[in-house]
Amino acid sequence: MTDRETALVLEDGGVFVGQPFGARTDVDGEVVFNTAMTGYQEICTDASYHGQLVTLTHPQVGNYGVSRSAQEAERPWLSALIVRELATLTSHWESYETLHQYLERWQVPGLQGVDTRALTRRLRRRGALRAVLRQSGPRGFTADELARLASAATRVTPLSDKQLVADVSRRGRAGVERAAGQARIALVDYGYKANIARSLRRRGATLELVSWDAGAARILAGQPDGIVLSNGPGDPARLADAVSTARRLIPSGVPIMGICLGHQILGQAAGASTSRLPFGHHGGNHPVKELATGQVAITTQNHEFQVEPGPALQANGFEVSHVSLNDESVEGLCHRDLPVFSVQFHPEGCPGPQDSQPQFDRFMDLVKHRQIGRDGDT
Repeated sequence: MTDRETALVLEDGGVFVGQPFGARTDVDGEVVFNTAMTGYQEICTDASYHGQLVTLTHPQVGNYGVSRSAQEAERPWLSALIVRELATLTSHWESYETLHQYLERWQVPGLQGVDTRALTRRLRRRGALRAVLRQSGPRGFTADELARLASAATRVTPLSDKQLVADVSRRGRAGVERAAGQARIALVDYGYKANIARSLRRRGATLELVSWDAGAARILAGQPDGIVLSNGPGDPARLADAVSTARRLIPSGVPIMGICLGHQILGQAAGASTSRLPFGHHGGNHPVKELATGQVAITTQNHEFQVEPGPALQANGFEVSHVSLNDESVEGLCHRDLPVFSVQFHPEGCPGPQDSQPQFDRFMDLVKHRQIGRDGDT
């Protein structure tokens, strides 16, 4: 690493200058913050962060290096990582490279040595902000250069105007061998996290990975016992084809589970609208209440958008099943009669608590019930 500067300049004129790590490259995007205390590698490889610059609120990052078991995707998807202090010495039995080396290898820039507390408070007050991250020359930045960068930040394309899912869906890698007697689950990939697949496999499922743009006919042609609509990046309002597909899948009778973006797609298919949260939900400490039982779970979350409650949901047979105890936003939906439900939070965790793993049990129970009913009919 060199002594050159890196500057994060926000559209509101805010400037944070620090030292570079990772790749020496310039990027644009929207800045968000994540409050998780561990799991930086899982955050880096979460495809839902595609197009965003992520600030971690924990003061020291990188102290346990990078390991293969912590990958949620084959590569990091975030645009840049911003930290208070980057650890230069790593200590973990499975670590094979430092966080700096890992991001450098994948051409992702990092910024360290800035006041991430002040940056986070700014984002909480003003909402997610567009920004540019730029590398300086040997002499650092002049005031005129920083002013020009602030102007450039106002011209960065908003997240809501970007088509991001096609970048992260594992196109061409669908098709997984099915084991006899196991539940066959179609995992529709909008940018799925690896622990979703692991969580399903641990419960005896065999997965078929389906590209995000596969239509309902293609999905149902595989005769799945269940369908999972995965997480992913961007604005759900830009995914009209995916919403149309979900609308056709709902009355099929095949159990459906939506997660994060999949929840938002399912919500739109049920007649609801979606809107943007001021600064999103990003972290591993978000309390969510199940309305039917009053039970509260601490959840992992990573999303910018929410499903709006309203009469259209009820008219189409859906009810709100979970709400956030932080801001009362919708955190879950379920159909009154059909085996269809969704959650805004991440039941797979990684990083974060595993309190919500029973949501996969709930889904697999619906799958097994359908298998029993179908076998009884034959």
